[in-house]
Amino acid sequence: MSPSALRKSLLPALRKILPASAVLDSEEDLRPYECDGLSAYRRLPGLVALPETVEQVQQILRLCSEYRVPVVARGAGTGLSGGALPNADGVLLSLAKFNRILDIDPRNRTATVQPGVRNLAISEAVAVHGLYYAPDPSSQIACSIGGNIAENSGGVHCLKYGLTVHNLLGLKVVSIDGELITLGGKTLDSPGYDLLALFTGSEGMLGVIVEATVKLLPKPERAQVMLAAFDDIEKAGDAVAAIIAAGIIPAGLEMMDNPAIRAAEAYVHAGYPVEAQAILLCELDGSNEEVAEEIARVRELLTNRGATEVRIAKDDAERHRMWAGRKAAFPAVGRISPDYYCMDGTIPRKHLAFVLKRINELSKEYGLQVANVFHAGDGNMHPLILYDANKPGELQRTEEFGGEILKLCVEIGGTITGEHGVGMEKLNQMCVQFKSAELTQFHAIKAAFDPHGLLNPGKAVPTLHRCAEFGRMHVHGGKLKHPEIERF
Repeated sequence: MSPSALRKSLLPALRKILPASAVLDSEEDLRPYECDGLSAYRRLPGLVALPETVEQVQQILRLCSEYRVPVVARGAGTGLSGGALPNADGVLLSLAKFNRILDIDPRNRTATVQPGVRNLAISEAVAVHGLYYAPDPSSQIACSIGGNIAENSGGVHCLKYGLTVHNLLGLKVVSIDGELITLGGKTLDSPGYDLLALFTGSEGMLGVIVEATVKLLPKPERAQVMLAAFDDIEKAGDAVAAIIAAGIIPAGLEMMDNPAIRAAEAYVHAGYPVEAQAILLCELDGSNEEVAEEIARVRELLTNRGATEVRIAKDDAERHRMWAGRKAAFPAVGRISPDYYCMDGTIPRKHLAFVLKRINELSKEYGLQVANVFHAGDGNMHPLILYDANKPGELQRTEEFGGEILKLCVEIGGTITGEHGVGMEKLNQMCVQFKSAELTQFHAIKAAFDPHGLLNPGKAVPTLHRCAEFGRMHVHGGKLKHPEIERF
């Protein structure tokens, strides 16, 4: 259905479900929804619907199912893989008005929230009970819980406390035919297939989340962060592997290279050593005795691995300042380049030094600078490729460079995404990660929940035809590079 036909057929029906102000159809009103955080991809939606009740969501989805109109659900629009890129001949379903915390149960340590609730708002609301919500993406001040679930988001503390899937107890989801489905609840487990895990990270392709119940954790007695500076980025990568090999699981273990350090320091003034080639931020939490012992052990490990400086936060104010630089790294890099492309691959931790060296080589090959910011503890890398979209061909070269980084992640036993999802951005790399039999099963699951392919079509799982075309152009004999590297 073309945009004009969509407006003619669906607009009157939508305005019977929603107030006129909650259905947008003019170009001026549609423009804010043309992209998510991956602004290199833009497309105007056919229509935008802004429901505020579950019943309205059900009615909208039944209507779209009847008319065979595609639906793209959208949260805060902070995603970085084009997962919320709208469909020109479809409806963009905004969950922005679903922004209420429905229940806080401090005794069971749970919170039940609507999908439009901001990530950080949960921790702010439960702080009075000495509790918090652990997953903390860098965008937590703005990103919504529904989007976090759709992408299985992580954050700087996911090493110890897990991704969204590890902190989620229950969901209410509306299917494409308007049925309200309850998955899980307030208990740790429920009978039947683990559909809760299936929906987490499904990128809006199986149903629309309208409610979530999440786990809350007690604030630790003590949390302390240390900063270690290195004169060589490979030494910093080796130090990460040494900490994990010693059996220490920090609450957070993050790395930044020199371009990222300089950008963050100029932006936040966190006190970072701008001459360092790399810094590690290592946070340890628990009881006073536990933290004191682990601080001493980690400090010794870092020094033995070549750290030129090890600094321990003296108080909470300095701790928050150290983390502020890391969490503001993405916008900080945006101040030193007209555009940047944020990658999201995950590798075995022991290969950090090798991958960083290879990214540096690729940077020289493509003539594009890279700032590396990533969750070093769990191997989730975020290379930021700096480019200028105003220069002809530079975006295409950037995408090719990013594709090479993701292919490298797969070649050494890693994956093409750690928390940002596949969306539109990594469809070709899905062809590298998976074979046709696996992709066929993904399509079968999609068809079971959405037989007409109306929910977020064209995202996350490529067609076999697309992979065949990509393979003819880019895959060389089906052989992995770097055979000397041990895989998982």
